[in-house]
Amino acid sequence: MIEIIKQTAINTINIEAKAIQILTQSINEDFVNAIKTIFQSKGRLIVTGIGKSAIIGQKIVATLNSTGTPSIFMHAADAIHGDLGIVQPEDIVLCISKSGETSEVKVLIPFIKNLGNTIIGIVSNEKSYLAQQANFFLHTPIEQEADPNNLAPTTSTTAQMVMGDALATSLLALKGFTPKDFAKFHPGGTLGKQMYLRVSNLYPNNELPTVYLDTPLREIIMEMTTKRLGMTAVLNINNQLIGIITDGDLRRMLTQKAEVAHLLAKDIMSENPKTIDANELAVNALTLMREESITQLMVLENDKYVGVIHLHDLIREGLV
Repeated sequence: MIEIIKQTAINTINIEAKAIQILTQSINEDFVNAIKTIFQSKGRLIVTGIGKSAIIGQKIVATLNSTGTPSIFMHAADAIHGDLGIVQPEDIVLCISKSGETSEVKVLIPFIKNLGNTIIGIVSNEKSYLAQQANFFLHTPIEQEADPNNLAPTTSTTAQMVMGDALATSLLALKGFTPKDFAKFHPGGTLGKQMYLRVSNLYPNNELPTVYLDTPLREIIMEMTTKRLGMTAVLNINNQLIGIITDGDLRRMLTQKAEVAHLLAKDIMSENPKTIDANELAVNALTLMREESITQLMVLENDKYVGVIHLHDLIREGLV
């Protein structure tokens, strides 16, 4: 039983890997011209298909949209029952099909041609109706499906997926698409947060622990306890940031001094605390914390102490 499982899985991978390798032969003049046409188009790329090819089409649309090529999925069956109105004059239609002979595709293609839109076909059967009717034919040849019965769409859908990725990445390269551009379309992801999340978005969620140079020890402890950040800023009479007192400073003070009741903030604090401007990217705060081996930074706005950003804030946002 174990051997059957292993061998079937290995055969599947080998069959699909071979099909992907053969796919490099399809990067030809039609592929290049299809990319140029999409790149120069002022419309959208409408992706359509039926069955498993439709599911692959939805994934290709997601990839294209996230990499800067406006795309819409249109199910081939729905298209011939009213959804063809999605297609606008300057749009390009990408039709995906293994056989290129399904009834829905054969009905749909003439309507699209009558509208005057360019058709790109991703097809395994080079002699099929879709392959012959498409303006650009992207061949996804396969010798066999990967399942033992050579029936389930496996190798064919893998080849379609890879061809779609080849389209998307080629367009991405032509557009000069950068990580910053990518982040615009992924504001909720880690990359988006690295590009756009700022310290000012995070520090207001924290308390503002504050003591002054002459604040006595008891009040210092109460301030640190109630504000729950394990530290407090120390300001002078002009409300300028002068120092910081952390839990670590308190522990060191207790081990070094016999009498502590009379101590003031100025006797305990560490001077010149590490700071960051409120308008800095949050990821830069993380970098500074790592470089200094600390877990919090004083936040300044126009050189005024306005808050604290803690390592936990960055962890919650998935930046760590």
